[in-house]
Amino acid sequence: MSEQKPERVAKVIARAGICSRREAERWIADNRVRVDGKTLLSPALTVNDSNIIQVDGKPLPRAQETRLWRYHKPTGLVTSHSDPQGRQTVFENLSPKIGRVISIGRLDLNSEGLLLLTNDGELARRLEMPSNEWIRRYRVRVRGSVDQNKLRRLQNGTTIAGIKYKPVRATVDSETRTNAWLTVTLTEGKNREIR
Repeated sequence: MSEQKPERVAKVIARAGICSRREAERWIADNRVRVDGKTLLSPALTVNDSNIIQVDGKPLPRAQETRLWRYHKPTGLVTSHSDPQGRQTVFENLSPKIGRVISIGRLDLNSEGLLLLTNDGELARRLEMPSNEWIRRYRVRVRGSVDQNKLRRLQNGTTIAGIKYKPVRATVDSETRTNAWLTVTLTEGKNREIR
């Protein structure tokens, strides 16, 4: 078995599945983390397999094997671990047996569709990076009639409120007098890009 490469302690704690990296940093600031018997004062410490890490006096669990799940998110759930408005979250609907997971990307409250979930924050970050240009496909209902010329212009990218968006491919699947269904394909996935 190969030795773990040195990594920041908060990252190692998060990979053990007990909290997020940010939470681990808060725990360190609250003097809840010890490394090799000494209370940790900064999250800047790099550790490896030879270090003994304790949280609240208990040994850190072994890092979990990286796992990936598909989840169909219905409308009405927030893609967040907690919601200040008290709305139900995706994570409250999951079995506690799978442990702590995070979403790869998000769908808003009124959207439904496939979400990828993982127990590995680094994997999530890698898959979310716009530079990877992963294809994301959405089926979108729009009110009113569709202007085909505007849809074609999206293929060159656009700027809205000072934010530049990469090319978007949008095709009409069906249309009535009052609304239409589109398939929207993009590679960037910026916040609220579909809206």
